[in-house]
Amino acid sequence: MKDSVPEEHLYLSFSHQYGDNIFPLHTSISLFLLSYCDCKLFKIFLVPTSENAGDQFVTKNLLGDLEVHSISRCRLPLVVRSCSLPAVVVKDGKFCRAGLSVVLRHIIQKTHEADPSKKNVLELLGFKKTCLKACAEVSQWTRLCEISIPLAVEAFLMASPEHCRTIPADILQLERKLGEPVRVHNDDKIRRQKLQQQQAGATATVPALGKGAAEEGKTVEVLEHPLPSLELSVAFSKLHAQEESNAVNREAPLIRRTKTSDLPPLDHVFAEGLYFTLADIVLLPCIHQFLVYSKKQGKGLLNLPLILSWYQRVQQVPGVKEAADKCSMQLLQLPELVSAPEEQLQALSSVPDELEEEHEDGRFIGGPRPTMTKLMESGIEAKFSPHPCPAWTIDWPNLPAAVSPEEGKMSRDRALRKQQQLNNLVAAVKKLAKPGDVIVDFCSGGGHVGIVLAHMMPSCQVVLIENKELSLMRAKDRSDELGLNNISFIQANLDYFNGTFNIGVALHACGVATDMVIEHCIKAQAAFVISPCCYGFIQNTVKFKYPQSYQFKEILSYKEHMILCRFADQTAVQLPPERRLIGKQCMGLVDLDRAWAAEGCDYSVQVISMEPESCSPKNNMLVGTP
Repeated sequence: MKDSVPEEHLYLSFSHQYGDNIFPLHTSISLFLLSYCDCKLFKIFLVPTSENAGDQFVTKNLLGDLEVHSISRCRLPLVVRSCSLPAVVVKDGKFCRAGLSVVLRHIIQKTHEADPSKKNVLELLGFKKTCLKACAEVSQWTRLCEISIPLAVEAFLMASPEHCRTIPADILQLERKLGEPVRVHNDDKIRRQKLQQQQAGATATVPALGKGAAEEGKTVEVLEHPLPSLELSVAFSKLHAQEESNAVNREAPLIRRTKTSDLPPLDHVFAEGLYFTLADIVLLPCIHQFLVYSKKQGKGLLNLPLILSWYQRVQQVPGVKEAADKCSMQLLQLPELVSAPEEQLQALSSVPDELEEEHEDGRFIGGPRPTMTKLMESGIEAKFSPHPCPAWTIDWPNLPAAVSPEEGKMSRDRALRKQQQLNNLVAAVKKLAKPGDVIVDFCSGGGHVGIVLAHMMPSCQVVLIENKELSLMRAKDRSDELGLNNISFIQANLDYFNGTFNIGVALHACGVATDMVIEHCIKAQAAFVISPCCYGFIQNTVKFKYPQSYQFKEILSYKEHMILCRFADQTAVQLPPERRLIGKQCMGLVDLDRAWAAEGCDYSVQVISMEPESCSPKNNMLVGTP
């Protein structure tokens, strides 16, 4: 690593050691990725989760060739103490990345930056580098890989043997996912090749790793498999940087004329489809522990054909066995996993309802008026409190240039509207804040709100939380230019922040993110100033069900509430005035439901319109105090 690159510290939780894994599983997953990437760029610390955990001896062979230190939680940098581990922090302690997916993606990017020849490492991020990028709060797939399966396996290992007779629901969910048709960016072309191959009725040559072929310079063994096997050819040809044969690429005229709907579906090779990605890295230590424990218990829990095929296939990927050996993971071979013939495959239909995806009818027929009338008949209409200081404005001309949103590379008109939005939020925060308060700017983006607050309120500490790295780096650059020392940055999904604070603020938190911010503030008993956005993206999630307040639940169904949300987005300036007015009323009703839900938690909440209303089509502001 070059001297000019600041040293980064990686903090991993340690609760106990079980077999060939360190727990929690997030730690084993992180160490496995470091071994796979052969990454030595981080100074690694194990953080005991309790005093007893600190007394346990971590077997050196579980750490591979990594140098690992121990540190107590009270000695962690302040910004790291506010987050769930794993976490990576630059040595100055101001910029932290937290949460499994964010940290793993950062390890991959840093590894490739240090050695651009490691293209196989960068390809773990998948097509358009989006693998596990969507936050677990809104992505069922990220939640399954990052949270649900690790927790399910940990619970399975901790349970008494009599409680281990049933396959965990999240493992069954993965089995079902592996059985779904694969969709990739070029699937039309590959599906046509598969159809041509099926019609040819020939056998395909599928590259597979022979014993020890993962090492460089070894010959790749080629095996003959009966069709269908095009998916394996595509997947492993990419892993071995081999070109597909011209014979496969040429399509017969009949194949080219076949309708897309008539093409055969693609089968899974790896967790996300045809290609080996970070999702496979995350799942392997979890599934490995599940299989090892099940085998030891002699339970009939191994009738999961798709997971078992995946588990064997992942072992054929170059570098996987070597990384597993470094971490002393003794990967099982297929003959060891054959179940007793009399044991039946547990029905995958037994996946509980809460894991099923919402299949609400999204075709809303008619406008919002019937729903609004239904509410009015019960005495419910959009209510807006008077603005506490409509004429107050920040003294923008006398502030340093880096404080102004104009520094965010936006047009003059947009920068003016952004300044007007900030006038509203900052005015509300200043009325609530007192010296020494911690203010958290959730969904901070490029830091427009947080940087203004940190500059104008030097006696307060300001924390910016954002899951998009580039946006947060821009905010960090602006902060450095201003020399702010009362500000810190956390790249994380909201669920990984667990610090204490006094005021939460968010400008245009998208969809469900507004409700997540309110939830964080209520848990911390903090005041909040939030401007919602993207009402049309609101939908039921694992954590949130709509409507939220008991007043709305008694009157509206989920679908009726969604009608309000969809039409709340109809406020763009180019729309007719009448439609914008209806959109504003729908916004008010959706936010009234949010306000009443918070008031059910002993909060006082006002819904206020920003001044001037032309500063944004999404000009509502929720101000809540406990």
